[in-house]
Order: sequence, then structure tokens, then C-alpha cells
Amino acid sequence: MPKVKTNSSAKKRFKVTGTGEITFQKAFKRHILTKKSKKRKRAMRQKGLVDTTNKRSVLRLLRLRG
Repeated sequence: MPKVKTNSSAKKRFKVTGTGEITFQKAFKRHILTKKSKKRKRAMRQKGLVDTTNKRSVLRLLRLRG
């Protein structure tokens, strides 16, 4: 039987914390930052948490659940 591979794009985008939550970096913080407010840019610095409705599918991509 061949090994099942982890989804390469998912392993670059998501990280599982010690408590089992899945974090990701928020989008839209790469360029064209002059028109975005300080408050908006500051909020994008924070890590995002994957919602419980999507958690199962992300864990499947990371091959942490069957």
C-alpha cells in the first residue's frame, strides 16, 4: 500500500496548536496597504482560527483525521 500524502498547500497554510486548534495567517496584508486603515492592518496581524464547521475538512487535508 502506498503512503497517503498530506496536501502540500494545506501544510503551508495551517498550523495545529498544542490545544488542537488550527491557526492560519489572515489574507490581504501583502501589498496595497496605503488605502487600508491602521485598525484593519492591525487586525490582520493576528492569527486566524479555523471555525469548527471547517475544522474537520482542514484536518483531513493535513491527514490528521481519516
